[in-house]
Amino acid sequence: MKNITREEYLIKCSKLLAPLFINKGYEIPENIRFTCGLPSRGAFGKNKRTIGQCWDSSVSSDSTIEIMISPTIDNTLNVVGTLLHEMVHAVVGNEAGHKKPFKDCAVAVGLTGKMTATVNTPELDDFINNTIIENIGTYPHAKIDYTQQKKQTTRMIKATCVDCDYVIRTSQKWVDLGLPICCCGGEFTIDNV
Repeated sequence: MKNITREEYLIKCSKLLAPLFINKGYEIPENIRFTCGLPSRGAFGKNKRTIGQCWDSSVSSDSTIEIMISPTIDNTLNVVGTLLHEMVHAVVGNEAGHKKPFKDCAVAVGLTGKMTATVNTPELDDFINNTIIENIGTYPHAKIDYTQQKKQTTRMIKATCVDCDYVIRTSQKWVDLGLPICCCGGEFTIDNV
């Protein structure tokens, strides 16, 4: 398959997932938009990370359900499982949370485990491999590894005027060149942290 964007992939994938819902008597809303993007919170949590999010149409200015898949995942089985989880929210309504209506639909389409963090059944993984990957390939994305982000190295140093207690912050470079004179005429000293 020619190169497609992540959004195009998610749209095609949702169409291939549709029979899982339809065959169990569920109707998928037509007003869904799919994207790869950071969730509103919990994207980089160490113990608990949000990898997908479904926004209700009531918060969209054009009344569209918004489904986001986090850029922190790229394994196709996980991405499709997350997409399916978020589609369940769209089908049963966000007001159901992860309670019985959500669970009934999630189990019916091949999700299992704790409903707030579902996992694919082996049958769902087979479906993904044989239907989705076979037809549209793997998810065209390389995950963001936020643990590799360069840490800030410059720390601002606090200096206080000895006469009026006016506080400034500056880098070590400017401390080494010499601290300025305060607007009151006093001298700045470095605060010990």
